[in-house]
This record gives sequence, C-alpha cells and structure tokens, in this order.
Amino acid sequence: MPLPHEQSRAVDRRVRVQGVPVGSYPDLPPEAGRGSVRRITRVGEEILNRRCREVTEFGTAELSALIDDMFLTMWVADGAGLAANQVDVDLRLFVYDCPDDDGVRHVGHILNPVLDQPETGHRRLVDDFEGCLSVPGAAMAVPRTDRAVVRGVDKDGTPLVIEGTGYFARCLQHETDHLLGHTYLDRLSRRDRRDALRQMDDRCADVLARRELKAAGLGR
Repeated sequence: MPLPHEQSRAVDRRVRVQGVPVGSYPDLPPEAGRGSVRRITRVGEEILNRRCREVTEFGTAELSALIDDMFLTMWVADGAGLAANQVDVDLRLFVYDCPDDDGVRHVGHILNPVLDQPETGHRRLVDDFEGCLSVPGAAMAVPRTDRAVVRGVDKDGTPLVIEGTGYFARCLQHETDHLLGHTYLDRLSRRDRRDALRQMDDRCADVLARRELKAAGLGR
C-alpha cells in the first residue's frame, strides 16, 4: 500500500514500533538498512490470488532476512505496507511503516495476522482513495472501517496485537486482505476495476522508473 499523497512517514516525532511508543526512530528503519530490494509482484500474478501459508518456523535467519528485504523494498516503492506475496513469497506476513490520521508513525511487522473488526457503534465506514504497490499508478475510493485491530505474532513467535485508526487502519485491512489472496481491486465494481487497470496502464512505467531511480541511489 502506498504512502498517502504528499505525506512523509515522519509526520511528527511520535512513533510506535510493534505497537509500543518509542522516543525516537530513524527515517530509514534498521531492517531496511540491512535489506536488499526485491521485485514487487503485479496484479494478475497467481501468487496474489491465493491465500498464503501460515508461518510455522520462527526465529530463523531466513525469516529475519525476508523482513529486512521487505522493509527496504517497501521504502524504495514509497510504501506504507507490503505483504510477503508482493515479493513472491507464500507466507502470512506483512510489514508496515505507516502514518495514521493523527500524525503518529507506526512501524513493524506481523505474522499470521487475523483482523478483528470493532463492534458496530465503535467504527464507521469511510470511503477514501487507496492504492497498491502491486497495482502501480492506480488509486480508487474503497470503503474501509476507520478502526482496525490485527492479532498475530512477531518473527520470534511472540503474540502481538496492533491497533490502528484512520489511514493506518486502512493499511492493516489492506495488507491482511493480501494474505487472504485479495487486492483492493476485488472490492471495486467492475467499472471501477476497469478504471483502476487503465490508470495502471497509463502510469505504471513512470512509477517503476521512480522506484528504479530510488533503488539506484542506495549505491549497493
């Protein structure tokens, strides 16, 4: 999922890492500093259309390396969230570096996430524009709840509960959808889906060129 237009991750100095407030945090997460850029899968590829496998092995070097790579890939693509199947890995895992509507930056990862929707009366449905790193260049209005709670574990198997509001709630729902084999296009009418795919056709080359330029600037 892309960052909101014209918005930086470092909206202000309030940051929550894995749901916990921290005093300060670098613009480039440490994971991204260790990672390598991977190719982002694109709508139409089969891996984006099937439910991902549960993660069953925790605390491995391979899992840590995957998370590092996903953070850097997300950063290069100006993303707010990235699911494992978007880097062609069939695992229930996503990473995020996303602001909420109050200017708080949320950074972390979660494995085997399950989305809890707030009770009726404690949520409202909001239509807002949403994009996807696997649908480069397109954005359409998608209804999502303004609050979301995701339960899962971290890379070591420690239980996690991540709560989000505003744009971050949208991100949590968007990335959880990916791991169930859905993109936001599946929530659109046929007409809006065609419109989104036309946008992608028109803008994809420019988006990919910007990603390549940013990746080249890493000097690796």
